[in-house]
Amino acid sequence: MSLTQIPATTAEVIAIRPGPPLAGAVTVDASKNAALPLLAAAAALRRPVQLSNVPTSADVQVMLTLVQQAGHRLARTVGDPSTVLFMGGGTGTIAPELFETAGRIRASYYLVPALLATHGRAVLPWPGGCRIGGRGMEQHFRMYEAFGDRYAVDARGYSVVAGNARTDSVSVMLPFRSRGATVAAILRAVVAGRPLRLGLPNLSPEVTSVLRAVRSAGWGAQATERMIALTPPTAASADGSIAWAVPGDKIEAGTLACALAATGGHGRIEGVRGEDVAPVVAALRWLGVPVAVQENALLVHARNMQPTGHSLRAIASLSPGGLDADFEPALMALALGLPGTHLFADTINPGRHSNLVPQLASLGADIDQISATQCRLTGPQRLTGAGVESTDIRTGSALLIAGLTARGVTTLGGLQQLRRGHADLPAKLRALGADICEVTP
Repeated sequence: MSLTQIPATTAEVIAIRPGPPLAGAVTVDASKNAALPLLAAAAALRRPVQLSNVPTSADVQVMLTLVQQAGHRLARTVGDPSTVLFMGGGTGTIAPELFETAGRIRASYYLVPALLATHGRAVLPWPGGCRIGGRGMEQHFRMYEAFGDRYAVDARGYSVVAGNARTDSVSVMLPFRSRGATVAAILRAVVAGRPLRLGLPNLSPEVTSVLRAVRSAGWGAQATERMIALTPPTAASADGSIAWAVPGDKIEAGTLACALAATGGHGRIEGVRGEDVAPVVAALRWLGVPVAVQENALLVHARNMQPTGHSLRAIASLSPGGLDADFEPALMALALGLPGTHLFADTINPGRHSNLVPQLASLGADIDQISATQCRLTGPQRLTGAGVESTDIRTGSALLIAGLTARGVTTLGGLQQLRRGHADLPAKLRALGADICEVTP
């Protein structure tokens, strides 16, 4: 095997070597998790929408294909491939390839309202994407029933048929704060033109981005921890084109911050809202990592780091202000090098630890799996380079961090999984000085 210093964008395997502390400035890409529901929201509105800062990650490209296969007309701004124009309407026929394409991502369920609006029926496969646990749709189906829709399921997927048009208010209480069901309920109300009272909503930044988007389209939208209340727009405010922008990727920002901290580096991460990364900033400070939050940027000063020895409790949560489950793998990779006994739990994605922990163990990590969703480790530990696999998006990003501190060379495969959520995370790390190379035969 030989190593060549060329971009890793199209590589199938990369090699990571430890080196000096990372340093410099880097700008995060737009958020995949925010872009997917915003694309579905634009399709559901069926009016001209300009969506800027659209990322080039693989899952977003699949969603753009799905929107077109659902009969919507899209265009790109000349000279700005990150801006997508929705031409409105959406009355074309459904492409026969839509069912197969939809199985490649989890977020295909966001398209149900748009399909109901234009075709009266949605037929989709069970959600795909990362293999990190079940993809339950029960809350979605309860919500569609509240709107008078009918659904059916089989081994391959599910169908939803639109109910009769009505204008009365819809009230739904979610049993827990599901992001997918919250976004789907908002978009179903938009399509139906009906007031909505949604209890126990998810209020993650990805959901609040959708709420801001529908407000710009004339909808009244109020949100508290207990309820989201939507009110349809007046006829005058329901016309005309609107413009939205995808926010910066909070998960990419948190991952880069953990990489800077793990190497004792110093850097500026731009393009992310401070409130979106508040939970991971709090975790880093608890561990002794100096982090400053500025408008649209994070500053990590880990060269002055004084590890506290505090035990971190990284518990994934759906509650407002809670730790997003996608932050947990990067924090685990960081905690391996810091003193303390650290606990990690993710009941939201019950299969994630079964992906991540064995890969870290291949690098020599000693992690006690308390249960399928909880694990514990005591640091600092010394890792040794080995061959590992990006079995899902967040496992891949955590292994990148671990490889930056492991002795010797770490080779990382499965990059197609990493690219589903990040256009090129290795390039961001290289910009900060990481020694990351493409592996060629």
